[in-house]
Amino acid sequence: MPIKDLYQPSRPVISFEIFPPKKDAAVESIYAPLSQMAALRPDFISVTYGAGGSGSVNRTTQVAAHIRRQYGITVLAHLTCQGADHAKILETLRQLRAEDIHDILALRGDRESSHCPHPTSRPLPAAHFRYAEDLIRDIREQGDFCIGAACYPEGHIECDDLALDIARLRRKQEAGADFLITQLFYDNDIFYRFLDKARRGGVTLPISAGVMPILGQAQIERMIFLCGASLPPVIVKILHKYADSPEDLRQAGIEYAAKQINGLLEHGADGVHIYTMNKPEIAEQCMKSIGRIE
Repeated sequence: MPIKDLYQPSRPVISFEIFPPKKDAAVESIYAPLSQMAALRPDFISVTYGAGGSGSVNRTTQVAAHIRRQYGITVLAHLTCQGADHAKILETLRQLRAEDIHDILALRGDRESSHCPHPTSRPLPAAHFRYAEDLIRDIREQGDFCIGAACYPEGHIECDDLALDIARLRRKQEAGADFLITQLFYDNDIFYRFLDKARRGGVTLPISAGVMPILGQAQIERMIFLCGASLPPVIVKILHKYADSPEDLRQAGIEYAAKQINGLLEHGADGVHIYTMNKPEIAEQCMKSIGRIE
């Protein structure tokens, strides 16, 4: 079943995101934590194009194919177009199709040093894929793929105008996107305001809210800088309270994420996309908090 058909009013979609091992690590190193996460039975698992763009489409495809074959879980393969031409994209689509992978998250591409979920690069040297909507249009022309796209509740870090961001999101929809996944945010009210603006702007696609637990000071500082995510006062207080206790901060961060998820679901979110950072304990605690597992 394509991911777009998983979105039903009576049951929000719960999904996980993982990233393949870096190039200097064996791809099999992800299989043990992946097995634990698969046992939690999310509606789908997305596989990024490596941590911070350091991977390759081959590793993404390999891990995605393992998930589909080994666990029978719907898988969403990330595909970026930075530096790619039409022929290269067609070849990648052929490889994915050969592995019976038909759900793709179409992204423009990471900055070289970025670790932000769904970041996009500076304008590309090649004109063929300047924006994600260009990639979406190319994929849609192939006819047999379900296409996801990224959206930004606080606006894209390179764009100061949220109204313009919504207009660009509408263009992704018109290009052929089937559903949307947001960048992380730490204040649910930001998502609710974004959702209202998106709907009033003509965006009708299902939108999964992206949630990433806080695991440490360095991580949150990186997210603020790279993604432009803002911190509500409650997060600032958590960071201050556990500044000298990394383990307590980690636990408080996961608990806060679980509260975020419950609030989003109570508010009627189409779905929640959990950035697991390859940590099964994050996925497990979040799934327990919403009653998907005991």
